[in-house]
Amino acid sequence: MNSVDIYTDGACKGNPGPGGWGVLMKSGATEKELFGGERLTTNNRMELMAVIQALQALKRPCAVTLYVDSQYVLKGMTEWLPGWKAKGWRTSTKQPVKNVELWQALDELVNKSGHAIDWRWVRGHDGNPGNERADVLANRGVEVALGRLPAPM
Repeated sequence: MNSVDIYTDGACKGNPGPGGWGVLMKSGATEKELFGGERLTTNNRMELMAVIQALQALKRPCAVTLYVDSQYVLKGMTEWLPGWKAKGWRTSTKQPVKNVELWQALDELVNKSGHAIDWRWVRGHDGNPGNERADVLANRGVEVALGRLPAPM
């Protein structure tokens, strides 16, 4: 199984507002950058999209160390998800889970991809080189959403 380090980030100018997601993938000496955005979205949606896009980009099962600066994504995947599923995608206060379609897509990706994922939190805007690059890419995604940059091919 190939080992891959993935750094993800989301950005939003206004919440809701135009947003972007960014991904830095590293495996040995190989690096890949991904980014994209949406015209009207939220920061949490962009954080989730970054992880979804990163995992979808992997062509075969990998040993993934996934660095996120979003407690929402980290706790969702490592703590809250089993309870949400058991309660029919409801929170502990019986409210519908926000961004449920993204959580369901991420859950399916994680469970069907064959990846071994080690979820790690990293403090955002704290000098971590991988996180800082993911942040720059997420902001590029905002520029794509606003039509100021062409979409990546």
